[in-house]
Amino acid sequence: MHDEFLCHVTAYGICGGQRVGVPLGTYRAPTLPLALWWLRDRAAWIAERLDPRPGLPHLPEGALVPVAGDTPDVPALLRSWCADVDRQSGAAEELADGRLVRITAHDDTTEYELLAESVDALRMARAAPRVTSSGRTALPVAG
Repeated sequence: MHDEFLCHVTAYGICGGQRVGVPLGTYRAPTLPLALWWLRDRAAWIAERLDPRPGLPHLPEGALVPVAGDTPDVPALLRSWCADVDRQSGAAEELADGRLVRITAHDDTTEYELLAESVDALRMARAAPRVTSSGRTALPVAG
């Protein structure tokens, strides 16, 4: 069982002709349930900022306008992931098995990526011997 998880949320877009990532948050979760809670919380946070409820007092009249019907609905995708018990269970199983969980949603300009991975699995990957291009085994360097 993996006991600690590193979680990240990043938005990717194009700036100056290059793909750039903007970190939106990182959390070192001490338990699997907290890792999943944080991912759901961040997904809901992004969805609410992309698609706030009309009539909120901090939104001026006319601030929200409909988008084209063929525009990918990132907020709906993220809210759907948050509410899907089966997908949450699948993510929990992946993390418990030491595998990376990656959730993405994108629209015309931006890709939103939520990641979680086991800290133990990361440590084991760093400590594993690697095979070089010459076919020799390279042992990890302490440091």
